[in-house]
Amino acid sequence: MTKFADVTVGAELPLVSYPVNRLSLVKYCGASGDFNVIHWNERIARSVGLPNVIAHGMFTMAQAGRYVTDWAGDAGALVEFGVRFSAMVVVPDDDAGATIEVSGTVEEKLDGNLVAVALTARSGDAKVLTRARAVVRLP
Repeated sequence: MTKFADVTVGAELPLVSYPVNRLSLVKYCGASGDFNVIHWNERIARSVGLPNVIAHGMFTMAQAGRYVTDWAGDAGALVEFGVRFSAMVVVPDDDAGATIEVSGTVEEKLDGNLVAVALTARSGDAKVLTRARAVVRLP
């Protein structure tokens, strides 16, 4: 409860980094049923004009959702969530892979102990999600 006692409009939430590698993408293929080869086969990804294998857009969105639910401490506290996809998360086949960095700012307090959080998600120099916003019910 004290974690949220000081939640004020403009409060910044800490940056969290989520590593992404080819294994993460293959696991997500199995979990989502989306086996599009651009998410795991570099040869095919490059043949269609991509710079390399790319993460699923919904995988990227899921990391932002994870960020919010980890902050809230309860996945059930997330009552609204939406994003626009603005850039790809390119995942090279090396030991480092890629990183998705997510941060947030409390945008407004709403009725019913709800807060709106504006999210920022980046990978490398690219902002990969725009208009990312979550509404969370605080305890």
